[in-house]
Amino acid sequence: MDQSLISNLKNFTILYIEDEAGIRKNITEILKDLFKETYVAKNAKEGYRLYEENKPDLIITDIKMPNENGIELIKRIRKVDSKVRVVITSAHTDLEYMLEATELHLVKYIIKPLTEAKLIEALEAFIKSFDNARVYTLQEGWLFDESKSLIQSFDEEFKLTKKENQFLKLLIQKNRIITYEEMENIIWNEDIMTPNAMRLFIKNFRKKLPNNVLKNVQGTGYRIVL
Repeated sequence: MDQSLISNLKNFTILYIEDEAGIRKNITEILKDLFKETYVAKNAKEGYRLYEENKPDLIITDIKMPNENGIELIKRIRKVDSKVRVVITSAHTDLEYMLEATELHLVKYIIKPLTEAKLIEALEAFIKSFDNARVYTLQEGWLFDESKSLIQSFDEEFKLTKKENQFLKLLIQKNRIITYEEMENIIWNEDIMTPNAMRLFIKNFRKKLPNNVLKNVQGTGYRIVL
């Protein structure tokens, strides 16, 4: 188990859908310890309602459930949401089910029984699925989502301004000192970067970052320490 990956789960919410009470209870206990919020449903109808109300980051659903099965449910969700990550659990190794499921852009297809080891493997795959989605780890438990202009810690969210988002992206991607001149040319662009404007910008920006991540290099600029 990669502890640094798993600790990032505290930034995310999950919806777990399972009709078997015993399995639902056991897995829910594990998920509640790992995620910021855990929503639990015993069938697809309840699952869809909770999805609409809470827009979770991850859905784990069983396939075989009364009335509507898990694949039908995810197909319905996929019509309105291409981003939510999905893990499907199933007692079926049926090729037809698996082929249908692959069209739903899953993080994982788990063959039951859903052991803790299989669950952790799926959750690690969920975190890694953000690697190419412009989501960066600033520190353990701190994520920067460039596409949403958002920094998330274990218990807080910080919305970034356009300049803050650009600056943080630049610091991470260049991984070196960003000079005052670069800041003026790239971040301020056509605006005038007065010393007061920059001081205020940095002061507000630091409030949204983990401690000691942004370093000032005297007379030169700023760099980030990850």
